[in-house]
Amino acid sequence: MTTVRIPADWPATEEQALAVQDELRSRVVLDEPGPPPGTGRVTGVDVAYDDERDIVVAAAVVLDATTLDVVAESTAVGQVSFPYVPGLLAFREIPAVLAALDALACAPGLVVCDGYGLAHPRRFGLASHLGVLTGLPTIGVAKNPFTFGYEEPGAARGSSAPLLAGEEEVGRALRTQQGIKPVFVSVGHRVTLDTACAHTLRLAPRFRLPETTRRADALCRRALKTTEYVV
Repeated sequence: MTTVRIPADWPATEEQALAVQDELRSRVVLDEPGPPPGTGRVTGVDVAYDDERDIVVAAAVVLDATTLDVVAESTAVGQVSFPYVPGLLAFREIPAVLAALDALACAPGLVVCDGYGLAHPRRFGLASHLGVLTGLPTIGVAKNPFTFGYEEPGAARGSSAPLLAGEEEVGRALRTQQGIKPVFVSVGHRVTLDTACAHTLRLAPRFRLPETTRRADALCRRALKTTEYVV
């Protein structure tokens, strides 16, 4: 397991973090289609916290996009790098996620975050933040719609409905399994929304959540239970 080192210039206050978001948001690329679904590699990232020890563990799991077999995986552990502030969760997670990605034995390809990209109050969630910092194509697949509205998509697998901030489409509610609650897909960086939804469906052949998220979640939880890291 890799140990996380928090950068010396990492934001320490809400004001500083908001300024970083404002600076980086303009670098998000929205006019690239992204890698074709079912090709190359795709990587899930997720984090787990131990509040008593004030530590966070991140996991990165690389899958073959065609077979969904695991190609590589890594974990990283470190001190929580930022206080809990709604809308600024990326600043708690990014250092650990970057360390886990850096520890992989192969290139990650498309990165799937358990969270949001453009579906964020300031249009710069974890998936967008991670994409800008790494240059990788990223998408966000979340379990709930955050503060945004949507109409229930059809019951059939593959049905979708716009995730809306007023009249602006910031993502989609996507039904990955027949009659099961949808997930909420948004663009992170260097991927279109259509491509992001197509990837999500390919990654969720049997369950509501994509295999990338399921496997990264399981790995970081196992790692958190076994780590002896002390702040």
